[in-house]
Amino acid sequence: MRILLDENLPRKLAEHLIGHECRTVVECEWSGRKNGELLALADPLFDVLLTLDKNLPFQQNLNTKRLAVLVVRACSNRIQDLLPVIPECLAALASIQPQQVVRVGSPTPR
Repeated sequence: MRILLDENLPRKLAEHLIGHECRTVVECEWSGRKNGELLALADPLFDVLLTLDKNLPFQQNLNTKRLAVLVVRACSNRIQDLLPVIPECLAALASIQPQQVVRVGSPTPR
């Protein structure tokens, strides 16, 4: 799968999404774009947007996009807090469908 990592996720996360082609919003030079514009730019180039933004699916009309959204729930965006969610991310990526929104992880307080 072609995955776009939202700018709220660390680049190092891509190293753990084995078997997938990952790029970041920063690498694509899309930093600071509003969610609607980001989705429009990403839609023809990526299969999945990986984000921590739990509100994105409610704020955007994803029915007009092919792009799926994988929302990661963790207590922070630090790589050590995201690593426990990687197996769940990989399982979700194996079955995610276009336009689907999938949530993984849980924001467990420290």
